[in-house]
Amino acid sequence: MITELHQAYTDKVEALNIKPSARRLLVSIEKQTLSLIENNQTLIKYMVSTGLKPPSNIDGSGGTPLGLHQIRNKIGDGAVMGEVFKGRVIIDKRYHDLDPAEQKLNLITTRILWLEGLEPGFNKGENCDSYSRFIYIHGTNHENRIGRPASGGCIQLSNIDMLTLYNSVEDGDHVFIYE
Repeated sequence: MITELHQAYTDKVEALNIKPSARRLLVSIEKQTLSLIENNQTLIKYMVSTGLKPPSNIDGSGGTPLGLHQIRNKIGDGAVMGEVFKGRVIIDKRYHDLDPAEQKLNLITTRILWLEGLEPGFNKGENCDSYSRFIYIHGTNHENRIGRPASGGCIQLSNIDMLTLYNSVEDGDHVFIYE
């Protein structure tokens, strides 16, 4: 699958006339995996959870958007593992410190990689903009759901994997999301 994903990524950047990033993330919705690639070598593969609803780039769809993105913002330097974010701000509580009703929600924890679409009219621009949809790669309080669709459109990792990934990427690295 990585070979297919890598070829799809290569085809996409060529079609868009965008220089490939040396380090990139390839996300397979079908396999529920995220692979960290650097200099065309797979460094690590993580299990993830993508959107519970079918993939979609449309605003309000709840689906994980497809296509070529880049990491626009890294958020959460210094946050404690499992710490909760609301509106991209640390609330100074870990998810297990919240009341049971709040813990049932799908929380954003540990770190955030905020994605920006790079394909005008597909995942960037009016009614389909991944950045304005607040599409992230982030940790979750529901780690038992990793490996199957469970999010509201974001890409979720276990908290330890999110911490490791966050420390391995930079703003501008590409993220290619593929069915």
